Amino acid sequence: MKILLPVDGSAYTKRMLAWLTTHEEWLSGAHEFTVLTVVPLIPPHAASMFPAEQLKTYYDDMAEGIFKPIRKFTAKHDLATNYVAKTGHAPEVSSKLADKGKFDLIIMGSHGHSNLMNLVTGSVATQVLARCKAPVLLVR
Repeated sequence: MKILLPVDGSAYTKRMLAWLTTHEEWLSGAHEFTVLTVVPLIPPHAASMFPAEQLKTYYDDMAEGIFKPIRKFTAKHDLATNYVAKTGHAPEVSSKLADKGKFDLIIMGSHGHSNLMNLVTGSVATQVLARCKAPVLLVR
C-alpha cells in the first residue's frame, strides 16, 4: 500500500508517528511510505530581495529540520520511505501530490479543533479531506 504522511514537525506529527508504532500492521514492511513536508512560500516581495540559491537553501533547511527526527523514526522501524519537500500551501500541495502519486491512503495528525473552530479558522486536515480523492486517516 502506498501511504502519504504529510508532516509539519508539530506535536501532532509526533502523535501520528506514535500512533503508527502502536499499530504494528502499519509498520510490517508491506507498505511504502512517502513523507511530505510543505514549507510555506516567502511572500514574493520579500523573496525578490534574495538570490534564488539562498531561497532554495532556506527552503531545503526548513524541510530538513522537519525531516531529521522522522528519518530517525523510519530508520529505527526499517520502513521503506521516500522524502518529498515542496513549497506552497500545505493542503493544496498535499492533495495534488496524493492524487498525482496515486496514494492508497493519507495518514496525518490533526489538531482536533471543534467543528466551530474548523469553521472559523479551517485546518490543513480539513482542507486535505475536502480536496483529496484518497482516504485520509486522521490521528488526534
